[in-house]
Amino acid sequence: MAVFQKTFHLSTRGMCDVIDISSQVEQAVAESGIRTGIVNVSGLGSTLGITTIEFEPGAVQDLREALDRIAPVHDRYAHNARWGDHNGFSHLRSALMGASKTFPVQNGRLHTGTWQQIVLCDFDDRPRRREVTVTVIGG
Repeated sequence: MAVFQKTFHLSTRGMCDVIDISSQVEQAVAESGIRTGIVNVSGLGSTLGITTIEFEPGAVQDLREALDRIAPVHDRYAHNARWGDHNGFSHLRSALMGASKTFPVQNGRLHTGTWQQIVLCDFDDRPRRREVTVTVIGG
């Protein structure tokens, strides 16, 4: 069993910025030399999410609007009251979406659907520099 790990960084705009990171994950899988296994994609932080979506403007807009209904930006959050900040919504969105996802590796390639892209969603209320760790495990 082999393990390969790679970290990359990206800048975001915050406020539900959705960024396609599929190519970075695919590159890490290729560099790993692993033919069969799994790849875990993990974002560092409690105000971001990792998920999949068809990365096209309509689906991205639908995702943003759904998250606005589930955890509105301007709602009352105990986190905001306790810490005097305004990003309680971003912590809640991250907790609901999750900051990591795992995918299969088949024949040395990331195995996802044709219209399935891996995205990082930055929910924080300001631009951030984000760190993502890709771990490939297999043989």
